[in-house]
Amino acid sequence: MNARERVLAVLNRETPDRVPVDIWLVPELVEQFKKDLNVENELDIYRKLDIDKIVWLGIPYKGVILKDPNEHQEINHWGVKFEAVQANQGVEYGEVSFNPLKGLETIEELDAYPWPDPDDFDYETAAAEAKELAKEFVTLGPWISLFEVYCQMRGLEEALMDTVINPEFLHKALDYIAESQGEMARRFLDAADGAIDLVFLSDDMGSQTSLLMSPDSFYEFLFPRIKKWCDMIHSYGAKVLFHTDGASEPIIPGLIEAGVDVLNPIQHVCDGMDCESLKAKYGDKLIFHGGVENQKILPFGTAADVVTETEMCLDQLGPQGFLPCSCHFAQAGTPVENIMALIETVQDYHRS
Repeated sequence: MNARERVLAVLNRETPDRVPVDIWLVPELVEQFKKDLNVENELDIYRKLDIDKIVWLGIPYKGVILKDPNEHQEINHWGVKFEAVQANQGVEYGEVSFNPLKGLETIEELDAYPWPDPDDFDYETAAAEAKELAKEFVTLGPWISLFEVYCQMRGLEEALMDTVINPEFLHKALDYIAESQGEMARRFLDAADGAIDLVFLSDDMGSQTSLLMSPDSFYEFLFPRIKKWCDMIHSYGAKVLFHTDGASEPIIPGLIEAGVDVLNPIQHVCDGMDCESLKAKYGDKLIFHGGVENQKILPFGTAADVVTETEMCLDQLGPQGFLPCSCHFAQAGTPVENIMALIETVQDYHRS
């Protein structure tokens, strides 16, 4: 089997020739691997290491790029500005520095807001890339989100408060977000003509210990819109991968009911997210993607620690119905030998 066939087998609950292995790398690690392997193209990393990469797809934006006239920083198509923040290893990350809906109070203000126009995206270019990549890899895209986008636009504190004291405002804003992104995803799926295998829905619902909103709020504000997206995606023959960090177990039944097929990233160190329990409760309904602990073990443990961690994930979440991967992006400074330990442990795993 090749990488595409191997991952599709798991997604279709068939038995591959071996357990597939995916990996998420920040750009700094991509560059490190390119240098170490003497390759020019990121995809050649995965080819050379026999990684069963699920390849991400985006839709190029062709609308007007806004800039802050004072700071010369780009503002994205939602009107959100990101400020470059220095982290360790000399790495820069974009942190939200301007929330365009912050302080707004009325539905009329939402109606007057310049929401993204689905016409401002290049679906044909994105579809051509998807068709080429799908010859070799399973494809994943586009990234769409509800509450995560709303938090960026509104600010986390006001966004969470809106679930309690301003529900009408929140419903209206989420309608605009859902309609815009749903139409973008639909046009991409239409143009790709079967070349998109998975669509990436992302809404981080958990902290290390609990949900960020109550299950009741999830069902009121997010569930109907997620279900509508899932139904549309399934109508094109694609599957839904849902990303939610943290302690998200209380809403997993709702995600299943909405139509989610694959759950990522399985942050098992968080409360209620232990691998054995998740597999027992939901293993017949969900494919699991991720698992390998990425806060302490992968970046700071030894290669032997990573082997033990990866084997635990394989034993408890797999081998069937599991796509092992780093639990979110492996960060800059993560030892290459630790990443290789993850990859090789999965590739050498033979438990039936």
